[in-house]
Amino acid sequence: MFEKFSITDKLLFISAFLSLVFSETLYFKGEATAAIFIGIWVPSILAFGIYLKLINNKKND
Repeated sequence: MFEKFSITDKLLFISAFLSLVFSETLYFKGEATAAIFIGIWVPSILAFGIYLKLINNKKND
């Protein structure tokens, strides 16, 4: 399944996942404001990955 993904896709997915885990860790340690701030990064990282895919597909056309 992961053969379809490029190294960039994998790195972006890993960074989004780690951001989510770090955010949850901070939240359960009682630092809710920092956790929410870092939690907002997750959709931003994934959106950036989609943007890169679209740019790459447009170049290949």
